[in-house]
Amino acid sequence: MERLSQSPTDPGFVQNPYAFYRQARALGDFVFWEDYGMPMATTHESVDRVLKSRKMGREVPPTRQKPIRPGLEPFYAVEAHSMLELEPPKHTRLRQLVLRAFTRNRISSLAPEISMIADTLMNRFPDGPFDLLDAYARPLPVIVIARLLGVPESMAPQLLSWSNDMVAMYQSRCTIQIEDRAAAAAKAFSDFMRRYVDERRSSPKDDLISTLIAAEEDGEKLSTDELITTCILLLNAGHEATVHSIGNAVRQLVGHAQLHEAMQPERIGYAVEECLRFDPPLHMFTRHVYEPVDIMGTHFKPGDEVGCLLGSACRDDAIWPDGDRFDPFRDIVKNTAFGAGIHFCVGAPLARLELQIALPALFSRFPGLRIIEPAKVANLYHFRGLERLMVDRGTR
Repeated sequence: MERLSQSPTDPGFVQNPYAFYRQARALGDFVFWEDYGMPMATTHESVDRVLKSRKMGREVPPTRQKPIRPGLEPFYAVEAHSMLELEPPKHTRLRQLVLRAFTRNRISSLAPEISMIADTLMNRFPDGPFDLLDAYARPLPVIVIARLLGVPESMAPQLLSWSNDMVAMYQSRCTIQIEDRAAAAAKAFSDFMRRYVDERRSSPKDDLISTLIAAEEDGEKLSTDELITTCILLLNAGHEATVHSIGNAVRQLVGHAQLHEAMQPERIGYAVEECLRFDPPLHMFTRHVYEPVDIMGTHFKPGDEVGCLLGSACRDDAIWPDGDRFDPFRDIVKNTAFGAGIHFCVGAPLARLELQIALPALFSRFPGLRIIEPAKVANLYHFRGLERLMVDRGTR
């Protein structure tokens, strides 16, 4: 296996990791990334196989578990009940219960409300230059989640703050200070959600928390801790990915010669998938090896940890010819922007719906929207999103 070295926090890499990915794919389906000390799947096929392998998973094996630093207990107490970090049978039970509440019908029924939220936010756009992330990309998904869960919309800024602090734990730039903020946010978020879960148990309403409480599988229901973690996961994972996806998409679409055509109802699904493929919001995810397994000529043994370079897989020329070229009219080929296998993002349908509504609404209202300063990617790896996106509304 070829070895490569590249700091994930290097400014050049943060702005453009795709040259490194091309180099990695040219060396094989798997390379050893020395900075992470683990092998990485680089191609679409190798990433897909790792994500779908039942001999690998997210749950940390006992031999790989590390002591929790004092003070971080609240964060890992939330993680302990996250279906994102669990394997069957615990994962199966949790996911089935959540999917009973978070159905595609429920998600699709949110379309009119998402449109109204987008219109309200656009009504508030200033006449001069402004940051589209603060004005549109950040508030839209957090308001949607707040309404879906049934918590006050006025809490959106606080939910956003807690979410940002917790998600920072998964970034390569993580420090002790970031860890401490994540733990504090986890405790505050959990305490807040516990009150709402207790209220909904005694007084159900037409919201996702009440539906999750009522969800039942073979006589089993979600515990309070599982409910709290699920609500936090839906916000953290759904919000983070959608914010980055909107910003990354607008960056690619502004000024495109066929923007109007790409935003039409019959084409928007294609454009959204290309935006997700071309510049996905999450670039790397890991799996632990539970049993000996060979994938595409590479052997892995129990105790190994393997990374999946989602950002690299989504540019694989073997699947998408000229993969480094943005083309909102490409035929849709299933990509790995939201993962694959049993841990495929449960919020992916909602994220796609938000993009399919938010992007056409924005460009229909402001067809002359202009980016007025170079967009800079934030130092967030494994995530990929912009620091800010300064725009001008242009002519209506």
